Amino acid sequence: MSTATATVRPLAAPPAPSAPSSSTERRLRALERPDRRPKPRLLYGLVAVAGALAIVGAQMVLSVMTTQSSYEMARLNAQQRELTLQKQVLGDELTGLNSPQYLASNAAALGMVVDTSPSYLRLSDGKILGAQKAASSKSAISLGKGTVANKLIADTPLVTDPDATIDGSTATTPSTTENVTPVPVTDGLPTVRTH
Repeated sequence: MSTATATVRPLAAPPAPSAPSSSTERRLRALERPDRRPKPRLLYGLVAVAGALAIVGAQMVLSVMTTQSSYEMARLNAQQRELTLQKQVLGDELTGLNSPQYLASNAAALGMVVDTSPSYLRLSDGKILGAQKAASSKSAISLGKGTVANKLIADTPLVTDPDATIDGSTATTPSTTENVTPVPVTDGLPTVRTH
């Protein structure tokens, strides 16, 4: 066995650093540790106050909107009551104009009469049934002795003569105060509307 002699070679020396250029000089240095600043409590406080103010502002806006809508509802309810009263007044006027007394008075003013004993023509044999005499010029429906006057049409002028009324008097033009609807009474005495 032969012993091999190990030769130890010296390690090669690292290459010598080349001279760095003056423009790209790199050096390693330790960074300074940043100071630990306390968390900004003032910023958190301002955010909390701003949030609280935003909530209060939103509640105020919602409150104003709710109040506004309640006033609007009250106004619309008052308008509905007024329109209901006007509808009732107009319904009463229409009822008066449709009354048999007003229609008969207008028909008499136009020259029409009501025959109290009418005659009929039977179509099967052409025979005339009834009294077969002319009708009188006095209407049985119009106002006369013993009839009750209709207050709804007392001042309403006739169709043919705007100056005459159903009872024969001169028609008066209604004043503006007569057409005003009464104040609605709902739960007690009427109160002054403030809004």
